[in-house]
Amino acid sequence: MASEIRGAIEGSINQLALHDFAIFKELYDFDLTVLDKLFHTSCCSILCNYEAPQDTGKMFNKRIRDRICDMSKTLAVAKDTNEFMADMVQFYKDFGVGKLGLHKAFRIDHDQNGRAVIVPVTRIAHVRLDDLVGYEIPKQKLIENTEAFVRGRKANNCLLFGDAGTGKSSSIKGILNQYYDQGLRIIEAYKHQFKDLNDIIAQVKNRNYKFIIYMDDLSFEEFEIEYKYLKAVIEGGLEKKPDNILIYATSNRRHLVREKFSDKEERRDDLHSSDTVQEKLSLVARFGVSIFFCAPDKKQFQNIVKTLAERHQVEMPEEELLLEANKWELQHGGLSGRTAQQFIDYLCGKNENK
Repeated sequence: MASEIRGAIEGSINQLALHDFAIFKELYDFDLTVLDKLFHTSCCSILCNYEAPQDTGKMFNKRIRDRICDMSKTLAVAKDTNEFMADMVQFYKDFGVGKLGLHKAFRIDHDQNGRAVIVPVTRIAHVRLDDLVGYEIPKQKLIENTEAFVRGRKANNCLLFGDAGTGKSSSIKGILNQYYDQGLRIIEAYKHQFKDLNDIIAQVKNRNYKFIIYMDDLSFEEFEIEYKYLKAVIEGGLEKKPDNILIYATSNRRHLVREKFSDKEERRDDLHSSDTVQEKLSLVARFGVSIFFCAPDKKQFQNIVKTLAERHQVEMPEEELLLEANKWELQHGGLSGRTAQQFIDYLCGKNENK
């Protein structure tokens, strides 16, 4: 793990590692077909020249498979132990070590002993920030904060809030795909898992990656108290928050905790009403960067539709396209980027059936 993301390091550990890599290279260079001759079988020869059946197998993760296959070819042509070790160290620098190195995103689960662990998310959407039409100012704010974090500078916890379907969650996925090769990883957490966050942070705080703990669609009703635990995790506990961890959240609510007009009536009986208000607002105050995603107006919505139609090669006169888009948004959730994408998906599916 010493070489993950950082590459070669100094110290006596290199001599110990070189000894181990000498053993690995000897095993790697071993001709398995010798076993076939010894035991009069053909199993090893078949394995060495294995050809997968066409279009019948299930691939666990193509991206990881390709990287491991490329690394196998590189190690096969290594001239000596030093080159073998150098190739492995470069691999650790480029991709990292173990599951944290080969995977982008993780979720929280529990092992057989009930201990909180992170497990890889093997299928994630390969969304890019450029796929999100418009919203240049919010995207730039998100990029600036994340880039500072990845480069080891000071950065803030980030709250993306605003109207539904405006690209908040897609922006987080885009950030992950953009900075993954620079050591960024994401751990997705839900409200019922807040109690596990301290254990998860303890597991990753000493690794060389940068971790974003991601909370999608975060909000609390007035009777939910989980936000109090989250406040302590984000900022407020005795232990200093690790430099390689930030909290990113998306929400449709600016203040996260639900507020009602009836709250004003209740505060009349509260001796220190300002304290009650601060209690509810103190969570959102722990997010140093708040980014607003607003619903597009009619013109912006039509621009999104035209851009997506061009990307997906939808052949339809512009006047007809916008007319149908207007009909669609009236029946399917109003003006938003999500509605525009759903409309284009509908057109693509319709054209494929013809």
